[in-house]
Amino acid sequence: MESSSPGRDHQPDLATLISDLDQDRAWLLQQIDSGRWPELRLDLAALERELGQLLVRAAERLEGDARRT
Repeated sequence: MESSSPGRDHQPDLATLISDLDQDRAWLLQQIDSGRWPELRLDLAALERELGQLLVRAAERLEGDARRT
């Protein structure tokens, strides 16, 4: 049985997850921009920004890990 790095097996899954979450973030931004949920606008906008930053960091880390292997 061949041994492999735990991170290697999950990279495509993580890349897909990051992409899916980014699409959800973009959808949320569209909803906010269209005026949906006005009473939650500030909180949702903050959540969208934080999610965007998290996804950028996760994608950069995943890319860095892939280059090292």
